[in-house]
Amino acid sequence: MKNKNEIENQNSETLAAMGIGAMIVFIALILVAAVASAVIIQTAEKLQQNAQTAGEQTQDQMASKVMPLNIVINAAGTLQMTWELAPGSETIPWANIEWSITCQAGGVGADAGTFASAGTNTAAVSANGGTTGIPGQVYQTTLLAVNCAPTANQNHFLTLAAGNAGFTYEVLTYGSSTAQGTVVV
Repeated sequence: MKNKNEIENQNSETLAAMGIGAMIVFIALILVAAVASAVIIQTAEKLQQNAQTAGEQTQDQMASKVMPLNIVINAAGTLQMTWELAPGSETIPWANIEWSITCQAGGVGADAGTFASAGTNTAAVSANGGTTGIPGQVYQTTLLAVNCAPTANQNHFLTLAAGNAGFTYEVLTYGSSTAQGTVVV
């Protein structure tokens, strides 16, 4: 038969072993919680970065575009466009602003170029000079339409692309007259 001291000693050892087991479980739970919180924080940071990038790209797409104020027939085959950059736009080099005029559906041909190009399809900035569009300034550009020259009672389609950003689409509406000074937009 075991004496009283041996029984108490055995109970103490059992309690100590249970305490150490509980402490190991507690430390394991703390470690699991720390790893889980690190993963959650890292995921939240990645989502925030993605959202910020998407927001900046959307802002660039919406803001950085060319807004025609009016387009007038200047002479045979040329259109004088008065325009500005949309509010909130970044400065855009002329070489990054592309234009194209497409003839009425079923028509043949198109004209295209950049605001910095020279040659047959040219767009020469005639007001405010420089080689870069600055928001808040008004510019005039001459678009040479050879293949899609202004034609009475037809619509042509002007597309403007500002770099990798926004597009502008305008319908050039020619009435019964294509005389110099006729407003088409």
